[in-house]
Amino acid sequence: MNKLMTANFARLKKNKVFWISMAFMFAAGASSVIMKLINDPTATADQQILIFPVYIGIVSAAFCSLYIGTEYSDGTIRNKLIVGHARSAVYLSNFITCSAAGIAMCLSYVAAVAVLGLPLLGLSQMRMEVLAALILVAFMMVIATTALLTLLCMLNQNKATAAVICILSIVALLVLATMINAKLAAPQYFDSYVFTDSLDGAMTGQLVNPRYLTGTKREIYQFLLDFLPTGQAVEISMQSTPHLWLMPLYSLVITLVSTGCGLICFRKKDLK
Repeated sequence: MNKLMTANFARLKKNKVFWISMAFMFAAGASSVIMKLINDPTATADQQILIFPVYIGIVSAAFCSLYIGTEYSDGTIRNKLIVGHARSAVYLSNFITCSAAGIAMCLSYVAAVAVLGLPLLGLSQMRMEVLAALILVAFMMVIATTALLTLLCMLNQNKATAAVICILSIVALLVLATMINAKLAAPQYFDSYVFTDSLDGAMTGQLVNPRYLTGTKREIYQFLLDFLPTGQAVEISMQSTPHLWLMPLYSLVITLVSTGCGLICFRKKDLK
């Protein structure tokens, strides 16, 4: 396992896709600060730091599919097994490498916001321990996302197919999370107005929003938003995390289940 990890990280240092991804995340962080400085001078650096979870899913999907896909196309995985490495060690070494790469990309974004955002935007009244907790929860989300991507990539030997499946899956989950969040954010009441001939409106009361989620249905929607990695990304970026302490537990469950299923399936996989 140690030899596999050493070889993987040595390859990672020379991987062009990894460095392009690092540069993209840094540029995304820098551009977010500049755009906020232009459009919203009241924004703060810590608010911009917490947007990286929205970007990292798609970036990780592209990186993982190409990194692991290249191992298949170059015959590296078969060579690792031929020289005596266990399939579980090969699988876990790729998962750990991709997870470390994903977190490094997140840190690249954070570094860009810190370098530019702190002097230009400053900080809000958010306590540093709260910001640190949100970032750590986001890192757990990144690991859970990587576990899902590793499962998809290690079971698909075609690099192009794996890339399409991974990216489309993350995009679909992100759209789903956005829709769930919109449902939960819907107001419970609407203001009711009566307009006169002079076109002046007078508020007469409030109307119940028929689309407002209540009871068990609302709890299910909230659970899905907290459980999905993309849902956690949306909540963290909006700094709306009613169940912050549950989110890393959900990420741990996703990581363990995905990795367990991946190990079982990879052991039975016929490598061509």
